[in-house]
Amino acid sequence: MCGLSVEKVDRNASPTRSGTDGKLRGSGNGLALVVIASCQLMVVLDITIVNIALPHIQTALDFSTESLSWVVNAYTLTFGGLLLLGGRTGDILGRKRVFISGVLLFGLASLLGGFAHDSGQLMAARALQGVGGAIASPTALALITTTFREGPKRNRAFGVFAAVSAGGGAIGLVAGGVLVEWLDWRWVLFVNVPIAVVIALLASKVLRESARHPGHFDVAGALLSTVGMVTLVYGFIRAAQEGWRDPLTLGSFGIAVVLLTLFIVNERRSAQPITPLHMFADRNRAGTYGIMLMLACAIFGMFFFLTLFVQNVLDFSPLQAGFAFLPVSVLVAVGAATASQLLPRFGPKPFMVGGALSSAIGLAWLTRTDIHSTYLGSLLGPILFFALGMGLQFVSLTLMALSNVPDRESGAASGLLNTTQQVGGSLGLSILVTVFGTASRNEARTQVPAFLATADPEQRAVFLRTGQLPDPWGDVVLTAGVSSAFTAAAAFTLVGALIALTVIQVRPSDLERLQGNHTPTAVK
Repeated sequence: MCGLSVEKVDRNASPTRSGTDGKLRGSGNGLALVVIASCQLMVVLDITIVNIALPHIQTALDFSTESLSWVVNAYTLTFGGLLLLGGRTGDILGRKRVFISGVLLFGLASLLGGFAHDSGQLMAARALQGVGGAIASPTALALITTTFREGPKRNRAFGVFAAVSAGGGAIGLVAGGVLVEWLDWRWVLFVNVPIAVVIALLASKVLRESARHPGHFDVAGALLSTVGMVTLVYGFIRAAQEGWRDPLTLGSFGIAVVLLTLFIVNERRSAQPITPLHMFADRNRAGTYGIMLMLACAIFGMFFFLTLFVQNVLDFSPLQAGFAFLPVSVLVAVGAATASQLLPRFGPKPFMVGGALSSAIGLAWLTRTDIHSTYLGSLLGPILFFALGMGLQFVSLTLMALSNVPDRESGAASGLLNTTQQVGGSLGLSILVTVFGTASRNEARTQVPAFLATADPEQRAVFLRTGQLPDPWGDVVLTAGVSSAFTAAAAFTLVGALIALTVIQVRPSDLERLQGNHTPTAVK
């Protein structure tokens, strides 16, 4: 969703001469920046643009509410799990060729997803999209350093990149609403295809190749972590559908524990691990990752369940739903700007604690949601509280993730923060889906007798055939599950506030040392 990420920037890199004209290729090259920024926009908006289409995808491909979360998780798990490997691939094989390969893979996966005729095909395509995004995204920012000279032009390029990243979520919300309402849900995927082709063609002409660096790929670490997290998330979602005593549920958790344990062992032994575990030795950095994990759990859940609620219960059109979430982007920007201005005076800790508490207040307020709720009267206020809390935390989390980190490891430190956001969000969403499933089943046991007492023979026959309660009984069941999910999400943010309060130890006077040469460059 949203989050700050600072990628490794090679400050000694500069464009080299290319071609026969003896001119510096890419020095101030506006078209090259358009290509790089367009790729980042495509990857960033793909989460929110699909979110708006979720109710229509659910109906078209016969997803249950619990399994619908895989449309989000299949993308974010592979994207987050392979992000560090993608950046490493660009360093070793050359950033231009890796960038183009990632963009084309993303476009191909989008095409396959648009033509999906069942839930399995769509989830596979979304996972492939995540792989493409993990290859292209970390390479995109690094390409700025090999395209623009260090100085004002490179700084402006970073500013454009950050602005595009920050606005991608909002653009995705509105674009998703327009495409679903005026065309079809499949176009939230199809729209990526021509964009990816144009980006790849232009990239081959205007970008220069970077030097290759020696090293090896920690493929084992990437696969163990990604498959381990997928299995863990599957366990939670399976529990939501079949219960905690289901053999597949228990087996999934067991396999996840084994795979993630092997991942830790692999990382400790690897000469060039994909996840440098020593990054967690610093308590401030470890606490920062923990806070981001909790925040991501809440963010993914809030967007997922509120999207379902406003379209299924409030009967918002997709376009209305897209505009309903725009205040989130505005308040995130306000919170981030406020924190940036006041950090030198107060330090990052107050904004971590205060931001987490603000988000918790918003989510706790959302637990009062029922079938009589309205957007202006019941949802807008808590959405603003939640979004403001997000914005207050992002800058501080990025700063702390880079505290006491040598320049050579700044990419790993910031990459871990982004990975924590993506993978943690998927894990959190799966837990919230489990809470939703349990609460909605319990509420259904209450609503079914009430429905049967008033239903006519035709309504009873439809219910017995489909197992689905018609409205308003169905809305009551959905709302009960959503409200319980918000309760769990509020608990996540409170845990984040507790971590910030007890683990983070930094004073305002430490700020200059923490900032060093690291500046937040991208909002994802």
